[in-house]
Amino acid sequence: MDFGGGEDVLFSRRGKAGIITLNRPKSLNAINHAMINAIARALEAWRNDDAVQCIMLKGEGRAFSAGGDIVAVYRDGKAGNSPHSFFADEYRLNSAIAHYPKPYVSLIDGIVMGGGVGLSLHGSHPLITEKALFAMPETAIGFFPDVGGGYLLSRLGAYGVYLGLTGQKIAAGDLAASGLVKACVPSDLLAQMEEALCEGVHVDELISRHGTQFEREAGEHTLAEIEHHFSKATVEEIVESLTGSDTEFARETLSTLAARSPTSLRVTFRQINEARARDIDACLVTDYRILRQMLIGHDFFEGVRAALVDKTRDPQWQPATLAEVGSQDIEPYFAEPEGGDLDL
Repeated sequence: MDFGGGEDVLFSRRGKAGIITLNRPKSLNAINHAMINAIARALEAWRNDDAVQCIMLKGEGRAFSAGGDIVAVYRDGKAGNSPHSFFADEYRLNSAIAHYPKPYVSLIDGIVMGGGVGLSLHGSHPLITEKALFAMPETAIGFFPDVGGGYLLSRLGAYGVYLGLTGQKIAAGDLAASGLVKACVPSDLLAQMEEALCEGVHVDELISRHGTQFEREAGEHTLAEIEHHFSKATVEEIVESLTGSDTEFARETLSTLAARSPTSLRVTFRQINEARARDIDACLVTDYRILRQMLIGHDFFEGVRAALVDKTRDPQWQPATLAEVGSQDIEPYFAEPEGGDLDL
């Protein structure tokens, strides 16, 4: 079954399930433009196919998906090619997944970050195993939690602000406790669940049979610190609060924030806070506004260079400090771009 995308993404019909397999294990299933368009075509074809009762999405290897193929985007941008269409098609796919009329079951058995979050957590049934590891680490590369990440994080209160600003990785127990996923299942039962889905057993019935709980790693004291510091009204107040707290958590978190792009911190903080009053589509339109401005700025290309291309881990942010990024400086990120807003 060929919807395009080559060997990077595989499609099959087995019984009553349409199966999508991300198949770039050496690249941690990084998502490229061809994969995005192929998945969109498959979902459209299966939408009105009565023989397909559910969609199953999984990843080959130790990662579900570590995100979009940002290095390819970087190279396109540096070559003078506009990568806008990559993100536009990705955000349209995120919206299609969020509104899909059939059960959309993501089997997250490993790393899920960035674009992988957009492919999975907007669906009706994101399921994780004990191997799941979640993050939206974009501020570390001068970017922001796109693919509707602001929408998801905004539903978590101060905890979502913490995850968005720091890019902190969390394991299965903390991800489950956040409410971002539908259920937890042991990895050794995945094959059995896949077979049952293909046989037409509804995913909710499988969850009632096999769903379990994973122990949370973050202790009550850490959660209380996150709530205290990251419920503040501005990024400056968060930093001030952390600075005034002599705990290991505060010191480590301050160090993390100091390494992030100041522009990304300000944009992400506003993005998450404004997303609380918006639906997923409105948030994706905002993501596209931010994206367009990021692609003409400095920090995204510098962050990708330092982290993923040259791997020097020494990004030179411009501006270099929060104090140098005024509220007027981030207004363009939230304004309608030239050419108009994204049409979902």
